[in-house]
Amino acid sequence: MSTQPPLGVPILSRVNTTALYLASIGLVVMTAIVAWQVFCRYILNDSPSWTEPGAVMLMSWFIFLGAAVGVRENNHMGFDVLLYVMPHWAKKWLRMISDIVILAFGIGMVWYGSKLVGLTWNTTLPALGISGGWDYLPVVGGGILVMLFSLERIVLRVSGAPIDDALDEMVAPEIAVELENVSAVREDAAEQARKG
Repeated sequence: MSTQPPLGVPILSRVNTTALYLASIGLVVMTAIVAWQVFCRYILNDSPSWTEPGAVMLMSWFIFLGAAVGVRENNHMGFDVLLYVMPHWAKKWLRMISDIVILAFGIGMVWYGSKLVGLTWNTTLPALGISGGWDYLPVVGGGILVMLFSLERIVLRVSGAPIDDALDEMVAPEIAVELENVSAVREDAAEQARKG
């Protein structure tokens, strides 16, 4: 369940959706590669050398793209208990601090990821025959998206958009799942009462 407020920059919504689809496709392709590796190893007794590093590289991409999507859709774990007891004006500032920390983390991902790409670009991954810098590009790509998505929320909040109102009105995912199952729980309880 997405807790993304219905506000934001439309192009970033499309970037978010594209990143989500790319991460999903990467997960499916990685699963197929691992299945092929297992088949080749145990059935054909000849495992290709490219399957493991290829699967790990795909996993890096979908993890970092998925993490960025989680930032935009506000799906990462957090200590929301404090938000339930704070006054409305304080929630805004606590969320702003959180978004600034996420922005700083994204900047760190891009900065240090770029250094790693630069240090390894002239090396070659022997099994894949490509530059070693490709191992660290997912960190940079994910960091750029994390920066964009957190900056979007900061700018919306500073411009006066009711982003925090939308977040306050939404039900937390763990509670929403329970609310969706309330009718099933009531039916089970009624059935148990009839039997008992």
